Amino acid sequence: MKAERPNNIAALKAHTERLIACDRCPRLRAHCVAIAETRRRAYRDQTYWGRPVPSFGDPEARLLILGLAPGAHGSNRTGRPFTGDGSGDFLYPVLYEAGFASQPRSTSLDDGMKLHDAWITSVVRCAPPDNKPTPEEQRTCAAWLDAELALLPGIRVIVCLGKIAWDGFRAHLARTRLQTLSPVARTSYPFSHGAEYTLPDNRILLGSYHPSLQNTNTGRLTRAMFLEIFIRARAAID
Repeated sequence: MKAERPNNIAALKAHTERLIACDRCPRLRAHCVAIAETRRRAYRDQTYWGRPVPSFGDPEARLLILGLAPGAHGSNRTGRPFTGDGSGDFLYPVLYEAGFASQPRSTSLDDGMKLHDAWITSVVRCAPPDNKPTPEEQRTCAAWLDAELALLPGIRVIVCLGKIAWDGFRAHLARTRLQTLSPVARTSYPFSHGAEYTLPDNRILLGSYHPSLQNTNTGRLTRAMFLEIFIRARAAID
């Protein structure tokens, strides 16, 4: 059962409002706005979100799902992580089967999707050109992750989708001085699909390949492989 925790909904809402207004990375902001103005032909009649994408999920979540960054025509269009693109089409059915999502498809902000005991966010909150944020952009955006996790005290398991997300979370550990409990060198917690580590505070860190089309279409990441990660996450928090 979930432990009793203070109501953090108001604080998360205020955090989200500040995040959406962020303009700290000029290159990313210019790219998101340009994509939102030109749009893809298939979405020409839609209004793109075009702003930093806020996190999504259950404020009392025990599972954190950490991705890389919004997709140009996915989250940057819809305003919700992993919504409206191929990565989300792969992720949400697995979350649904594992009991973390209310439905298998996430298409828009008003589609009725709810997450149960899970919170989805990313290390960079604006869609980057070629899906490659610079190291400086990752460092600039890191403060949002630090502040957000401070408002989510119930997190027990962290699933990182891809090595950039994995490295972003390791950097978070270093910034928040968790390494003082057990030294965390730069080479600690090497990434691989299925990697699992118990952190000094007893949270569980799990690694997965990112559900990008490059990985799913080539078979590098299969549905069975992906589902197994979230079955393990479910077992760990229950």
